[in-house]
Amino acid sequence: MRTVPSRFIGLCLVGLALLAPFVAAQPQTPRPLVYVIPIEGVIDLGLAPFVVRVLEDATQAGAAVVILDIDTFGGRVDAAVQIRDALLNAKVPTVAFVNKRAISAGALIGLSAQTLVMSTGSTIGAAAPVQVGLPGSAAAPTQEKTVSYVRKEFRATAEARKRPPLLAEAMVDADVEVPGINLKGKLLTLTTDEALQHKVADFRAETLEALLAHLGLAGAQVRPATPHWAEQLVRFLTHPVMSSLLISMGMLGIMVELRTPGFGIAGGVGVGSLALFFWGHWLVQLAGWEELLLVGIGLVLLALEIFIIPGFGMFGTLGIAALLGGLALSMVGAGDTAAVIVGVVWRVVLSLLAALLAGLLLLRFLPRLPLARRMILQTDLGSGPAHGSAPEADRRWLDKHGQAMSVLRPAGIALIEGARVDVVSDGEMIEAGARIQVMRVDGNRIVVRRVPTVD
Repeated sequence: MRTVPSRFIGLCLVGLALLAPFVAAQPQTPRPLVYVIPIEGVIDLGLAPFVVRVLEDATQAGAAVVILDIDTFGGRVDAAVQIRDALLNAKVPTVAFVNKRAISAGALIGLSAQTLVMSTGSTIGAAAPVQVGLPGSAAAPTQEKTVSYVRKEFRATAEARKRPPLLAEAMVDADVEVPGINLKGKLLTLTTDEALQHKVADFRAETLEALLAHLGLAGAQVRPATPHWAEQLVRFLTHPVMSSLLISMGMLGIMVELRTPGFGIAGGVGVGSLALFFWGHWLVQLAGWEELLLVGIGLVLLALEIFIIPGFGMFGTLGIAALLGGLALSMVGAGDTAAVIVGVVWRVVLSLLAALLAGLLLLRFLPRLPLARRMILQTDLGSGPAHGSAPEADRRWLDKHGQAMSVLRPAGIALIEGARVDVVSDGEMIEAGARIQVMRVDGNRIVVRRVPTVD
């Protein structure tokens, strides 16, 4: 039996050692990247920037596909329209995975993706636009103009994605009849089997893994997308309830600040609240420079009416109109008709009325609260020449009655027993001509109050 020379074995080992670096250096095929965007809960304006950002990130990362995991009963039409436009213009393949429902605005998002996939037991449709009324009241149908707009948005989307346009219209308008599928007077909602049968959905998948396997992306690197803190904050700030609250807090703070000297906590809260309101609506592409300019003009006109021009006239009316217009336009989006705008205006009016009522109560009762008394100097400045006042000349007006010669905001001039006296009201504005009474004399401050008139 012949043996292999040790010299030959050594040469083989040396050759393998030389080839090893080249074998290890061979590049491995990277796994494809898949982004998953959750479309859950209420579709609001804060969702649109999130979807746009993820689509841009996926495009830059060279992702194989972006999957929208949809389970929603709908939400704002203008938010869905923004997402629809982003999906139609996306440079990365998109897939809508309806699991378990895509109702109303969710149906438009589902139809906008290149591929529509549904799990067993899912539904899509019922997209008639409605106008939300006051809290506790049922939603009401919108005008025909809005229905026509949304219906054509659905049809154009279906045409762009090569899906049956008539079925898309029937999801929005109950007057659209599809023979053999949908009767007139009924909104169209399709189950998974019906959507597959009528070519609305492309195929069925029960799980995300099954969906990826059907796309040939089994084993892909899945990257779930989550909104960052700024996007979550925007969604919070643009919520209808929070928007109304920010308007009320902003106007209340400004009202209190205008009635008190200097600039303090109330002014900071007011300006900060309005800044948060406009910042949130600016990011969701509702508020712009025009709305900011209108609100600014309104505040300036109201300030002129309060501090310079006596009474309430043209400047005050124009100021309120500009303020209402700027705030309302900051909450109106694409597809909103006159009826929707009127509803938004009423929300703004109620917010302003709430701020006015709270401001009147606050200005009336704040000086009596223990916390406010600790924040306000209440000490008598004393009497006599050492204190720099004429106590005897001022104190003689105590309990005297007179008439306001100018508007007291809170300082002004009153006529008491035929003499013009510099006075200060006790926290409330007193119009010129009103009957007043001197309540107390604090150093060189003569404090008066309004005398109620008897009918």
